[in-house]
Amino acid sequence: MSTARAAARWRHLGERGWTHDGRLGLRLIVTSCLTTIVVGLLGPSPVTLNVGPASSPLPPWFIPTEVGERLGLPLSEWVVVPALWVGLLVGAVGLLVCWRAIELGWRPSIHRLFGLGAALTVGTALVPPLTSADVLMYAAYGRLQRQGLNPYQITPAEIFRQSYDPVLVWTERPWQDTPSVYGPIASATQWLANLLGGDSMHAVVFWLQVMNTVPFLVICAVMIKLAHGNAAVQTRSVLFTVLNPLLIWAVIAGAHNEALTLVFAVIALWFVRRSAFVTGIFIGLGGAVKVSLVFYGLALIWGYRHDWRKVVALCAGALLPIAILYGVFAPEALLAAGRNTGYMSGGSWAPWLHQVLAWILGPGPAFSITAAVAWVGLVVIAWMLSRVLPWHPAPGAIGPAERDPLTIALRTAVILCTAWLVTSPYTLAWYDLIVWVPLALMVPNRLDWLLVLRGTALSVAYVTGRTVGFSDEMLFLGAVVVRDTLCTAVQWFVLAAIIHWFWTRNRQWPSRAFVAGGVADLLRGTARPPRVRAVRRP
Repeated sequence: MSTARAAARWRHLGERGWTHDGRLGLRLIVTSCLTTIVVGLLGPSPVTLNVGPASSPLPPWFIPTEVGERLGLPLSEWVVVPALWVGLLVGAVGLLVCWRAIELGWRPSIHRLFGLGAALTVGTALVPPLTSADVLMYAAYGRLQRQGLNPYQITPAEIFRQSYDPVLVWTERPWQDTPSVYGPIASATQWLANLLGGDSMHAVVFWLQVMNTVPFLVICAVMIKLAHGNAAVQTRSVLFTVLNPLLIWAVIAGAHNEALTLVFAVIALWFVRRSAFVTGIFIGLGGAVKVSLVFYGLALIWGYRHDWRKVVALCAGALLPIAILYGVFAPEALLAAGRNTGYMSGGSWAPWLHQVLAWILGPGPAFSITAAVAWVGLVVIAWMLSRVLPWHPAPGAIGPAERDPLTIALRTAVILCTAWLVTSPYTLAWYDLIVWVPLALMVPNRLDWLLVLRGTALSVAYVTGRTVGFSDEMLFLGAVVVRDTLCTAVQWFVLAAIIHWFWTRNRQWPSRAFVAGGVADLLRGTARPPRVRAVRRP
């Protein structure tokens, strides 16, 4: 860069500030992702999984143990944990900087932006997974299937406690005694990964990462196509998905199967304006991975509600794969998914309420009341969001936004999924993918930064998420201070911020006329913030 160009650039930044520099934001995002990659490349540690010995040149790649010992590896937990904390915070700041730059007209090359995100995503997938041992359980469930056992009825611990198994032996607490809660398509990918990986946990984990990373890239590619003709929304779509450091960390570095779940729903969105029946087939396939896609199904029904024929076609298309995959191949999978509703995660809003109620009423009634509050909260927060979330036609819409099925479906999916995430007693950072994707096609609003805040807090909280390898001092700092105190406080703040957003936009609340009007608007799908009446000065 010439001196004159550099000087002009600095003058430009002086006028707008560093918080509006898109290229700086990208550098921060790259720094965040490279921090994760380097920590994984250093090999097994308290934050990096031990996936067993490599039986082939396939990834995940890391410095061999014998070489690492000569280099002083593994690094202390007091090095790698703070490094990841700082990396996540840097990535979140970079994301916010890029968004502000978009609002001021920054329009980078979409192909280069996607390429950068794809490179960071693939690079993260080539090192061992970090902080969560869920992928080892995916491998274990597939291993049980290869042995002719039913993972919905038999747990990995029942097998490896009786005899040695080269795959099951690498699983970690606390889920070794838990049967599978995943749908038939997820179970099929777990079986296929074991078929391709053989008796090596290392190789099985690689194939599971492939089956997660490819859908993650496909999601972004479809989003770019959905935003065709709008450079700002396309840029936003890339930054919300494949170049989102919080999602790269939560979904790819953690090797969770959320992308496999959502890729079918995103393809369903692609067909919304083309064929209701095909849309239904893909949403049904998504539900066959995880039943949490029910919110997308409801959103699509709401999008088609102006044409009952399309609603029937959508439902018929969705029932076809669900009936075949659940009814014929894995009927117990649908019941197994209900086990997730009985959990409560650290870092969510629920533990504080549960602890107070348990002190007064005892653990059993406390959990029941907390669960009831969560269900009521889901309805209330969804209604509040329906009153404040802006209406804006999705790219390619013809006619008003309130009549376009894709716009309605996207907005409804954001409302329902956000309400579920922020009110569920069991909530984790990788679940947020189901909101990031439809939110990308909407105009900027408060949910953008609230999702960043929520995702950053949960991501930082679960850097020490493994139940093995940490000292008591680190567990106190990571679990008690960061997760159970700071992260839970952030989740309460997010709830309060949504309520405040609603309150400030709807000052007549809670009058009966306002509540009745809000319910009527919600049922018609035309909920908008009410007009603000001018107040005449005395």
